Amino acid sequence: MRRWLARLMFVAGAACVGWVFVTWEQATFFQLYARSELQRLISDTRPPAAGLFARTPAPLRLDESVVGLLAIPRLSLSVIAVEGDDSHALRIAAGHLSDTPLPWHDGNATFAGHRDTFFHALSELRVGDDIHITTRHGEFSYHVTRTLIVNPTDLSILQPHDGTALTLITCYPFSYIGDAPQRFVVQAARTEEDQES
Repeated sequence: MRRWLARLMFVAGAACVGWVFVTWEQATFFQLYARSELQRLISDTRPPAAGLFARTPAPLRLDESVVGLLAIPRLSLSVIAVEGDDSHALRIAAGHLSDTPLPWHDGNATFAGHRDTFFHALSELRVGDDIHITTRHGEFSYHVTRTLIVNPTDLSILQPHDGTALTLITCYPFSYIGDAPQRFVVQAARTEEDQES
């Protein structure tokens, strides 16, 4: 009986390690591929040189719709963000909540990410940190104005703002094992230079 139990535990452990590796591999491959595609699309949407016909940007060859590259320089955080926040999207990227505005529109653009993968660095975030989102529509910069901890049912953090804002959400506490009971929220305001452009 002990021998069978030991074998069963070994198989279960190997399956867990295999699942973690496959998930990590999928996320890594997607991030690399999406970054190169985003850069290509940004290059394709630049104005053509004088005397040349404008080129039509090729569509993304991805199942997910890439919103842009979200970066927090001080934390060395850099992650592709996609449209949607389902389990598949959050496994390979940060996810834009589809019922909130996109960064190039007015309002409160909101992104979610897992605390144990792409958004783990948010545990070191400070008020005043810079956040940049690079998209096909331009680069948008924000300053962190505050962080807060809320319950999962608190939807007030998604409310529209008078100006242009950015909200990042991840589970909290960061070191919690299992389904975390709260949410860590980052709120940031668009820099004046971007609001005027």
